[in-house]
Amino acid sequence: MSQKIDGNLQSPQALRSVTNPASKPGVSSDSPARPVEAADSLRLTGEATNLQAIERELTTAPAIDAQRVAAVRESLQNGTYTINPDAIASRMLELDQQLHG
Repeated sequence: MSQKIDGNLQSPQALRSVTNPASKPGVSSDSPARPVEAADSLRLTGEATNLQAIERELTTAPAIDAQRVAAVRESLQNGTYTINPDAIASRMLELDQQLHG
């Protein structure tokens, strides 16, 4: 169904009245609310627990080690910075072990 929009709109239909639950017979609006029972629980997996531990460690550690940054910058400028692929792989495996247990 389509209507032509020309300013001559039909009158809106009567709105349905909604009643307040407190106005129903037998329901008092001044009665205290009953406490809700705790039905939900949460159990963290081992991985989630490990991630929380890592997050706690990271929040206490300084964001940037200025001395380390200065040392790496200097060795890069001097051309003495060496890449150790075994150390990189080892650290990556350690991180994977921490994350996945």
